[in-house]
Amino acid sequence: MPTSSPPSSNTWSTGISRSATTPPDVLNPALSEHDEPSFLHEDERLVAVFKPSGWLVHPTELDARESRVLLRWLRDRLGRRVFPVHRLDKPTSGPVLFALDAATAAALAADFASRRVAKRYLAVVRGHPPETLTIDRPLSRIARTVPGPRDAEKTACTEVRRLATIELPWPNDRHPTSRYALVACYPEGGRQHQIRRHLRHASYPLIGDTTYGHGLHNRLWRERLGVSRLLLTCCDLALRHPEGGSPLVLHALDPDFAALARRLGWEEALSCIDEPQEDGMLTAKIAALANAPALLPEDDA
Repeated sequence: MPTSSPPSSNTWSTGISRSATTPPDVLNPALSEHDEPSFLHEDERLVAVFKPSGWLVHPTELDARESRVLLRWLRDRLGRRVFPVHRLDKPTSGPVLFALDAATAAALAADFASRRVAKRYLAVVRGHPPETLTIDRPLSRIARTVPGPRDAEKTACTEVRRLATIELPWPNDRHPTSRYALVACYPEGGRQHQIRRHLRHASYPLIGDTTYGHGLHNRLWRERLGVSRLLLTCCDLALRHPEGGSPLVLHALDPDFAALARRLGWEEALSCIDEPQEDGMLTAKIAALANAPALLPEDDA
């Protein structure tokens, strides 16, 4: 996918709603986790790759038997060493950046650490959240998944926009029907499992989240719709390119996630998502990156 300049800011369209008296026709829509990654961008400094759900970014002792490792896949195809700059959880899909040298890796890692990046995620949650929601809640590192003592809480904020809703005739433990929503999430902070933990705190847990989600609703989606993966994907990632400082904007809509959303009647919301320049919140964050200076000095002639 070619590098693109930051789009101009426009008004975001929201408010799509659907009430279903019968479940959507998705009796056999199992979201695939076996698709291979794909290239989004490549230049002399870095490579961006789309990571499917179910792939690790790099090897870990916590999941030593997993053979689908993005770092190895990319190294084997390029025939050279690559440097991971950030990570996505195994069940989360989306763009992942790799540097091609140590200096670029350090520069990009510094931008991620300093929150000089813009990110937009799509998620399916239980319930109908308000049109806009700001979850400002400090988070600490999760000691059980990261070696070392539990660290102090750090600021973390996630802005949420409701894009579409649906009500399905599935009785649950409290109501005769079950409500769900498609939301866009804009995290600031990058803490571990930030979106998943923030949405649980706001009582809108992610569908398919076996750690922070609701077991009954996860089971309903698995048994009635064939969906067993986490319904969370990063669809946009923007940051300053380390050579020159201009914004590098990456957009990738998970095809499995999109197919499910269309079957739920959320085509209009997806058309908005596939036009990042229509998202005023995202474009404002991207525009702010354009004013930052270059991270790497120009090479000597």
